[in-house]
Amino acid sequence: MGLTGEWTEALEALVRFLDKYDKERRFSFKGGLALEFERLREEFRDSFVEWVVGNEIGEAYSWVKVLTGQVKRVKQALMVEGVTFPKELSSFLKDPREHLKKKIFLYTLDLLRGRIKLAEFVRTSSAAIKTSLRTNMRSVYQSWVFLSLLEHLAKNGARLIYPEYGYLSLERTGKQKLGAIPPNSVLSIEGVGYVSFFIEAPRPVGWEDSKDLKRVWKLYVALRPDMLVYAGKVLDIVRPFRDPPIERPNLIIECKELVDWYQRVRDLKGTLAKPLSAEEWRSRWIQGLYDGLADVLGVKRQEAINLVKERKTVRVKEDRLVALYRSLYKPDVMVLVSRAKVPCDVRRNLEEHGIEVLDDVGFNKDSLKPLADVVIDVVSKQPRKELDVYVEAKLLLEEVLKRGESLEVEDLDRVLALAVRFARAKLDDFVGFLARRDGRE
Repeated sequence: MGLTGEWTEALEALVRFLDKYDKERRFSFKGGLALEFERLREEFRDSFVEWVVGNEIGEAYSWVKVLTGQVKRVKQALMVEGVTFPKELSSFLKDPREHLKKKIFLYTLDLLRGRIKLAEFVRTSSAAIKTSLRTNMRSVYQSWVFLSLLEHLAKNGARLIYPEYGYLSLERTGKQKLGAIPPNSVLSIEGVGYVSFFIEAPRPVGWEDSKDLKRVWKLYVALRPDMLVYAGKVLDIVRPFRDPPIERPNLIIECKELVDWYQRVRDLKGTLAKPLSAEEWRSRWIQGLYDGLADVLGVKRQEAINLVKERKTVRVKEDRLVALYRSLYKPDVMVLVSRAKVPCDVRRNLEEHGIEVLDDVGFNKDSLKPLADVVIDVVSKQPRKELDVYVEAKLLLEEVLKRGESLEVEDLDRVLALAVRFARAKLDDFVGFLARRDGRE
């Protein structure tokens, strides 16, 4: 696309204003000049965003409206106070256009100060806008799938038991600093059992400074399914001595919002792109990864190993990456949810790898009822699991630290001891709490 359009005219008007009133580019206006500068700057950013994404911005507002409506329905269905999203997505949901404009704020100042040329501004700013839009649209659709699934489960008698403060949380910020990977939500399904959901959970945790674990997690970050689902009350999936180092999921749900998602190519970077030490080669976790790569690429294990050693990155099509998730994590069931229709050959390839395909879903939540049936079936086949009290102590400590950063309490055993002492001091209240909890569960 050529460097023409309303945005170039808006830029010229902004530059003329600055040349007249702010030759040194300090941007420290007052009164009417400040208002005029803000107006010209916003006209430029508005028109540039429009030039880069065009009609896609209208689609973004439409998707946000659908997700907002689903938030209201799931709040009513599960009787929760609200739904919290990651900071980035939350900003996008408030106003997609304003969010995208934020992505070029510093680039705009650098351009006006002459620190970067116009061509560099166009290249970097366009990339930032497109990446942000694509990432957030993916998050919007994934969030809609998750919340719609929860609404279906609520109709089957499900209720939220974690978090206990009455908010659904779709974010992970700060949740893993204590070395645990907690769930986003745990539901109790009447007559069936408990189910725990982890959204984009495999990622570095608090103890990543350990050399061995740091190597594991760098590799692990590159392989992050959209949702891991476990039968039972599972409050931590970290299993550092297993290969891979998490609890094996009962179900994986992968969401695809793009019409042509299967034509997209993903680069597997991180540890895959680096020479592996002798210690790493001996790890069954690494060997399992190469077995998975060999399977989805249709080659022998040694060919997959040589491919990684010879290249700085391995490029894998999205449908092959989905198959790699299945091969590596070995869930009982894996389901791919696609907003658009999936071609027969792609569907056949996925099904050959043991992946169920739910396609042409669009934003029709009724199309997700089969997914709810899969969740109920998976949960009903598993023995019920009880809570790990030590894991609960980790989560309690996390909440304590959030509410009182100055508190010098960082030892889990100390938290448990203090919790017991508090319960003994408030024995009548504690007995009443147990009675209410028994009545509820």
